[in-house]
Amino acid sequence: MKPNNKQSEVKCGSVNITKRVSASLLGAALALCLTAANIAAAQGPVPVDLGQAGHFAVLSKSGITDVPASAIVGDVGTSPITGAALLLTCGEVSGKIYTVDAAGPLPCRVPDPAFLTTAVGDMGFAYNDAAGRVGPDFTELGAGEIGGLTLEPGLYKWGTGLLISTDVTLSGGPDDVWIFQVAGTLNQGNATRVTLAGGALPKNIFWQVAGAVTIGTTAHFEGVILAKTMIAVNTGASVNGRLLAQTAVTLQMNAVTQPAR
Repeated sequence: MKPNNKQSEVKCGSVNITKRVSASLLGAALALCLTAANIAAAQGPVPVDLGQAGHFAVLSKSGITDVPASAIVGDVGTSPITGAALLLTCGEVSGKIYTVDAAGPLPCRVPDPAFLTTAVGDMGFAYNDAAGRVGPDFTELGAGEIGGLTLEPGLYKWGTGLLISTDVTLSGGPDDVWIFQVAGTLNQGNATRVTLAGGALPKNIFWQVAGAVTIGTTAHFEGVILAKTMIAVNTGASVNGRLLAQTAVTLQMNAVTQPAR
């Protein structure tokens, strides 16, 4: 019996590929083409690999303070400082609370120094990765003031601080990526919002900040913060993302929700 071959045309974007394929292979060719098209459609830089730090909603080297009650959805941890510097209570965390020792919130704390050492190391690698990206799409946008803007996917770079004094929108698809390189501090004004549009996801938004980060009172923030120093989340503010600080994290009656990996 002759094989059931026929001439078929597969279109990948603007390219038509015509050849003789068996009917059984046509579906596979189309699926591969669609996968390639979806990958090509993603806008912005390659995402930052968080490694084991990606398991955490809040991760800090030198402690997590808290004015209760906060609500953290996801895991939290601090290392190398003792668990006594992690001041969240068990009832405030919907996830695991990792410590390097037997100190920390009882009865829920999970001592796991090896895991925390890896996660904190990965946090540092992720910070360096984000800080080391070259070829920015936008440099010194808004002279460091992005309030009121709508930002497309891409690599953004500021040689000083960054201010969000009014609402800002990040507009793009679910596979698009934003990396913000900030050489100074990041300050978000009170009652302002970082808003996502077009299906953009907080897991694909990375804020690499060399100075301190302050999220204003009742403000709303989106994305992964990779901070060289401290992250202060003021009273009533909310975050969809991760707070990954190489010094301390301070919370005041906040809601922090860890995004899907």
